[in-house]
Amino acid sequence: MRPGVTAVKDPALRSLKHILRALRYRNYRLFFSGQVISLVGTWMQSMAMGWLVYRLTNSAFFLGVIGFSSQVTTLFVTPFAGVWADRWNRRRILIITQTLSMIQALILAFLVISGKAQVWHIIALSVFMGLIVSFDMPVRQSFIIDMIEHKEDLGNAIALNSLIFNLARFAGPMAAGILVAAFGEGVCFLINGLSYIAVIAALLSMSIPRPRSSYDSPGVFASLKEGFNYTFGFPPMRLILILMALVSFIVMPYSVLLPAFARDTLRGNSLTLGFLMGATGIGAFAGAVMLASKKGVKGLGRIIPLAGLVFGSGLILLSFTRQVWLAMVLMVFIGLAMMVYVASSNTVLQVLSEDDKRGRVMSFYTAAFIGLTPFGSLLAGALAQSGLGTPRTILIVGLVCVCAALVFSSRMRRFNRVIDEADPSRV
Repeated sequence: MRPGVTAVKDPALRSLKHILRALRYRNYRLFFSGQVISLVGTWMQSMAMGWLVYRLTNSAFFLGVIGFSSQVTTLFVTPFAGVWADRWNRRRILIITQTLSMIQALILAFLVISGKAQVWHIIALSVFMGLIVSFDMPVRQSFIIDMIEHKEDLGNAIALNSLIFNLARFAGPMAAGILVAAFGEGVCFLINGLSYIAVIAALLSMSIPRPRSSYDSPGVFASLKEGFNYTFGFPPMRLILILMALVSFIVMPYSVLLPAFARDTLRGNSLTLGFLMGATGIGAFAGAVMLASKKGVKGLGRIIPLAGLVFGSGLILLSFTRQVWLAMVLMVFIGLAMMVYVASSNTVLQVLSEDDKRGRVMSFYTAAFIGLTPFGSLLAGALAQSGLGTPRTILIVGLVCVCAALVFSSRMRRFNRVIDEADPSRV
C-alpha cells in the first residue's frame, strides 16, 4: 500500500509547494507571518466600525460619511506617496505607517471602551487612518518586489498577499461579530491595535540586500509627471486603471451598506453582518488560492472582465435576497470575483511596470482603487438613505459593474497579447 499512498500524496504536496513558492524567500516569509496576525485585527476593526457607526446614528448616510472620511485623502496624497516609494527606503516607511495605525486603533479602543466615543471622534480618526493608508498602500504594493529574488514569483507573492488578506476577511468579521455581541465594539479595536506588533516586528527583522533603484529627477512634481505619462501613456495600463476607477467609484461602496442591509433588509444583528463579511472572505480566499496556483500572468487580461461580470451579477442577485443563508452564498461568489478582479489587475500592472517606476504606477493603482471609493460611499449612502433604499442601490451598482465589464472586455481584447508576452515565467 505504501507505494500507492506515496503516488497519491506527491502530486498534492507538489501542488501545495507550487502555491506557496514565494515563501521560500525569508523576507517575504517574515512579512507573510506578520500580516496573518495584523490583518485579522484590521478586519475585526472594519466590521466593528461599521456596526458602531450604525448603532450610534441609525443612518445609512453616516455609513457613507465614515467611508468617505477614511479614504478621501487617498486620491490626493497617494500619487506623491508613489514618488517617495521610488526614492526612499520602503521598509522604513512601512514601519512608520504600521506604528501610526497601531496608535489610531488604540485611541479608538480607549474612546469606545470608556464610553466617550462620538461620531466626530470616529470621523477624525478615520481621516487620520486615511492619511496613513495613502502612504502605506503604494509602498506596500511596490515593496513586494524587494522581498523576492526572482520576478517570475511576483504574481505568486501578490496572490499569497491576497490569500492572507481574504483569509483574514473571513476570520476577522466573524470573530468581531461574536465579540461585539458579547463585549461591544471596543474590544475589537483593542485587539487590532495589539495585532500591529506582529507586522512591525517582522519588518524590523528583515534584511533587504537588494540595492534600491534610483533615478535622477529635478523634483517631486517632475517625478510625478513622469510617472503619470509613463502609466497613462501605455494603453493596457490606462485601460485597467480606468476600469478600476469606475468600479471603485460606483461598485465597491456596496460594502458600506452591509450593516444596513444586514439589520434592515435581512432583519439580523452584528452576527449577521459578521457572517456576510466572513462569507465574502471565504470566496476571496478561494479566488486567491486559484490565482496563487497559476503560473505567470498569461490569461489575466481575459480573467479581469470575467471576474467583473461575476462580481456585478452577484450584487444584482443579492439585491433581491431576503434570506440570510442565500445572501451568504452570494457573498461567497461576490468575494471570489472581487478578489480575482483586484489581484489580477494588481499583478498585470506590476509585471508591466519598470522597476524604477513601480512605486508611482502602484500609487495610481491605489488612487484608482481606493481614492474614488469615498465619493462613491457618500453617493451610495445618500441613495440608500433616500427613497431608493439599500437593496435598489445595490442593484444599481451591480448593473453598472456588469456593463463596465462588458465594455472593458471588448476594448482589452487587443492588448491581451501584450500582457501574455510580458509574462516573466516565459523568460
